[in-house]
Amino acid sequence: MRGARFMMEYAKAEQRLRAQKILSTIVVFGSARIREDGNEWQARTYAAAREFGRIASQLGGALADTDGWRSNVIATGGGPGVMEAANRGARDAGAVTIGLNIALPHEQAPNPYITPDLCLQFHYFAMRKMHLAMRARGLVIFPGGFGTLDELFELLTLNQTGKAPKLPVVLYDSAFWSKIVNFEALAEAGMIARSDLDRFAMADDPEQAWKLLVEHGLSTDEHAENGADIAVLSGWDASDMY
Repeated sequence: MRGARFMMEYAKAEQRLRAQKILSTIVVFGSARIREDGNEWQARTYAAAREFGRIASQLGGALADTDGWRSNVIATGGGPGVMEAANRGARDAGAVTIGLNIALPHEQAPNPYITPDLCLQFHYFAMRKMHLAMRARGLVIFPGGFGTLDELFELLTLNQTGKAPKLPVVLYDSAFWSKIVNFEALAEAGMIARSDLDRFAMADDPEQAWKLLVEHGLSTDEHAENGADIAVLSGWDASDMY
């Protein structure tokens, strides 16, 4: 019955997001282990994710109610750490905000800043990733571990292979990412094209992250540009992702 469970996980989230008229999202990834009361670097990272969530919600369209549809709503994996901070920043702005949680034996539990009707629980990582990707119009990756790296490279691969529309990707904290991943070495070894290095940018403060998203193609008036075409509102065909 695994196929039926896949179907139910897909359909439930899709129906909920449509019912809440979520046109598009800005997805924020990052570690669940970042703490507001952690060391100085962790506290600074948490504060930056919270501030980014607030800025993006105020300027991106999450507060606008155009025929009930909202654009660029902050979406996270729903857990603590960076995810909590981004959801919290969106709530600071008075916007709705999405948390797509995953059942895990530790670390992962819905944070209290998610809009209740937009708090969803998944069993399968694959289905959760699909829903995070389907409506994404921008991606901001804060420091994180295996899960964050998995999500980053999956979205970059979908973009590189043309299995998903191009979207702006910003890596937050250039010192962290330059130390963790030697992207230049991948290009020098011929493992990626040098042009692939243009698929993302790096930022070191929340305002810069927002500006880079816009400069690299994030629309702040998607509804006006697309009208109310339900084919557009429903996002691109998820069946083409994998």
